[in-house]
Amino acid sequence: MSKIVLGLDPGTAITGFGVIRYSKSQPQYISCGYIATDKASDAARRLLIIAQSLDKIIRRYKPDLVAVENLFFAKNRTTAIAVAQARGVILATIAKHKLPLAEFTPLQVKQALTGYGRADKRQMQRMVQAILKLTDLPKPDDSADALAVAICAASSHRAVLK
Repeated sequence: MSKIVLGLDPGTAITGFGVIRYSKSQPQYISCGYIATDKASDAARRLLIIAQSLDKIIRRYKPDLVAVENLFFAKNRTTAIAVAQARGVILATIAKHKLPLAEFTPLQVKQALTGYGRADKRQMQRMVQAILKLTDLPKPDDSADALAVAICAASSHRAVLK
C-alpha cells in the first residue's frame, strides 16, 4: 500500500512544496513547486495566500503525512519572524485538515539524505535527484528542499505510513 507525503519548506516570499508517494521503502516523485507571494503585499495578505494555496495543495494531493522544515537559525531577526509567521499559517492549515505532522531541522534532513549535516544545496539537490530517479536536478531550491523534507519524513515515519 502506498502513502502520500507532502514536504514543505516555509518562507514568506516562497514556500516550497514537494509531494512523493512512499511504497515498499521506495519514494517516488509525484510533484513539486512553490507558493510565491508578492513582496509589495502586506504581511497579512501574504500569509493568507500561503494558507489558501496550501489548502488547495492538500485537497489536490490528499497527503497521509505532512512534513515541515523547522526554523533553526536567526541571523536576520526580521526574516526569522516572517518565516515563523509563515510556519504558523502552515501549521494551522495542516491542523485544519487533521493531518499527521512531522517536523525536521535542516540538519536532520541533510543527515537523513546525505549522511552529512553540512551538505550544501547542490549536494542535496543531487541526492533528491538520485533518490527520486529524476532526470534533472529539482529546482528551484525551495522545491528541492521540500522534496528532501518529504523523503526524510518517509524514511523516518515508516510506521505512520504503513
